[in-house]
Amino acid sequence: MMDYKKLALFAGGVLFGTAGVKLLSSKDAKKAYTHVTAAALRAKDSVMRTVTTVQENAADVLAAAKDLNEQRAAQEAEAVVEDASEA
Repeated sequence: MMDYKKLALFAGGVLFGTAGVKLLSSKDAKKAYTHVTAAALRAKDSVMRTVTTVQENAADVLAAAKDLNEQRAAQEAEAVVEDASEA
């Protein structure tokens, strides 16, 4: 009895798998795959534009921070020179 059950499950799996392959390779399925792939590509492009914007902003912030540090270093150097001349 158990062998027949296993055989029936195997046959059902093969039948279901064959029907699934037919369904997945149909024109409607291919059309759906195309739409999903196109949406994924649009999402990728959007993400890449956002990443580029973030990178550009980060570069601007880094350059401004370097300028600020250079200005502070120059001010501190002037203060040291003034302190030395007063002494």
